[in-house]
Amino acid sequence: MKNSTKDTYEIIERKFIDYLKGRGHRKTPERFTILEEIYNTEGHFDIETLYIRMKNNRYRVSRATLYNTMELLLDCNLVTKHQFGNNCAQFEKSFRFKQHDHFVNLDNGEVLEFCDARIQQIQKTVEKELGVEITHHSLTFYGHKKSAGKK
Repeated sequence: MKNSTKDTYEIIERKFIDYLKGRGHRKTPERFTILEEIYNTEGHFDIETLYIRMKNNRYRVSRATLYNTMELLLDCNLVTKHQFGNNCAQFEKSFRFKQHDHFVNLDNGEVLEFCDARIQQIQKTVEKELGVEITHHSLTFYGHKKSAGKK
């Protein structure tokens, strides 16, 4: 890991330690191996793919430990869960990553990320009009990629 990535991971690890300690959970090596593997993963992933990758890398982790750890990581906001219209949940790391939304290609399941400042403005308008504080949102578009010749 390069220094900035290493520093960020140390903050993430500290946040997870504080979360586990504050809720009386054990700090096991497996949980931290899973956390590190997730934060070394680019983009979205599902638990089964993560499990297979960890097994292929000779990590000793059970599916039960993986699922249980994922619940803890979701609860302490280090991972975000998405349900992109299929039966398989997708996850992504979430600590210090900019707000973004998604496009799901219905032809192949590819998930593309995008960020548009207008969505943040809509969020502010909703907060003002309804007198609420929005803590997070989810926006997903579904469709097909156009071929090069189509507009």
